[in-house]
Formats: sequence, structure tokens, C-alpha cells
Amino acid sequence: MLTIGELSRRTGTKVPTIRYYEKIDLLEEPERSEGGQRRYDAKAMERLTFIRHARDMGFGLDAIRALLDLTRHPDASCETADQLAIQQLELVNQHIARLQALKKELENMIGGCSHHDVANCRILEVLNNHDQCLGDHVKIDKRLDH
Repeated sequence: MLTIGELSRRTGTKVPTIRYYEKIDLLEEPERSEGGQRRYDAKAMERLTFIRHARDMGFGLDAIRALLDLTRHPDASCETADQLAIQQLELVNQHIARLQALKKELENMIGGCSHHDVANCRILEVLNNHDQCLGDHVKIDKRLDH
């Protein structure tokens, strides 16, 4: 049996995230020690590893829930899994297209800058006036914000 800290270390998942997954029923409520500490078994670690990998692949929590539900029916068709993966691939392709547009815009801004003084800085000029941009890159995934 693993403590929440050990489960966290082994899966690379932060403790508050593990608790959150329990709260939203992605992870089952673990057994508790006599002192009230959570105790996780190998099944919980396997499930959390699945969730973590799916999150790394960009799947949302609802899709992960659906995928986890599918694992309970090993003889069922995997059509739902296929559809969820296809939808995720479409989202990834949309993100790539937006990132490529953003890359082109940034290259254009940098290439158009004289790199001399702020008063004539093309980068600041474009950032100040979106109309000077080449295309629409407004819908860039907010997860890129730091």
C-alpha cells in the first residue's frame, strides 16, 4: 500500500491533483489507515497512471472518464475510444494550425523590427495594434500563457 506522497512521486502527479481526482470520482476513495492516512493499492496507481498519460495526451476530464468507463467492458466495441481519440487529434491539429499562424506572426514582427530604438520598434507597434497582424491568432490555447 502506498501513501499519497509515494503515489504522487511514483506517478508524477501532485498531491492536490490526486485529491481532486478523488473528489470528482476519477479515482476511487482509497482505504484509510487507523490514523486516517490514505492508502493506495496497485490498481489505484495503474488508474492514476492512465489518467496522467491521458492528460499528457491532452484529453479532457470528461473524455478520460468515458475512456475509464470503457475499461470496465473489455469485450465491448472500442468505437467510443476511437471517436474520442479522433476528436482529440482534431483538437491537436487545430492547435498546431494556430501555433503555426502565431509562429509566422512572431517571425514577421521580429523581421520587421529595426532593432534600434523603442520609438520605431515594430514589435511594440504590432502588439499595440492588432490590425497590423497578418492573421487571426487570437484563439491560441490559453495554457500557453505563463
